[in-house]
Amino acid sequence: MQVELLYHTPDPERAIATAARLCYAPVGAAELMETMPAERVRSVLSTIMESGHFSTLEHASYTFAIDGVSRALTHQLVRHRLASFNQQSQRYVKFTSGLETIKPGTVAQSAEASQVFDEAVEAAKDAYAKLVELGIPAEDARYLLPNAAETKIVVTMNVRELLHFFDLRCCNRAQWEIREMAHRMLELARPTAPYVFAAAGAPCVRGVCPEGKMTCGNPYPSVQRG
Repeated sequence: MQVELLYHTPDPERAIATAARLCYAPVGAAELMETMPAERVRSVLSTIMESGHFSTLEHASYTFAIDGVSRALTHQLVRHRLASFNQQSQRYVKFTSGLETIKPGTVAQSAEASQVFDEAVEAAKDAYAKLVELGIPAEDARYLLPNAAETKIVVTMNVRELLHFFDLRCCNRAQWEIREMAHRMLELARPTAPYVFAAAGAPCVRGVCPEGKMTCGNPYPSVQRG
């Protein structure tokens, strides 16, 4: 798995604070962006994060390039509707020269299970290639490709949605592959907006686990904003 932060709003915390401060300021956003002292930015951010007035977080966004993940992961990822996605197409890209797959650790650690997995994947790949050779369009031959098929995707989320994404997908109960991806995304995002993302992650980072009877019983260590 490769996760790269392609782009983010320049100085995202100042951009967020400017949008929030504009509601009460006699001057324009451009002037606020230029002149607001750093301590005022932090004060405004503190008010936003503590009050839950998160609409201003939507003025900063992040774009990630994600390679080497499975279609099983991206089927989960695109359920986050307040985000933008562009994914490598199985309709237009032919995989007759080779199709990489993602093997779960639970399968890889068992020789017998790994053999079953490999044989099934190879059968699907061979059948796919034969259909393409027979002139079947790739968009139809792809019906044979497994959820394990490796894919690439570009994802853009604003900060509000990104925090929600981390809430759900950094949780120990999230599916292992998307959880690993979410943690890598958070590692890349946090240095760019350390105050906003200081307590990002599973809800147990900030307090009580909301999962009730479904809790994993092993919460992450609490993190406090500086």
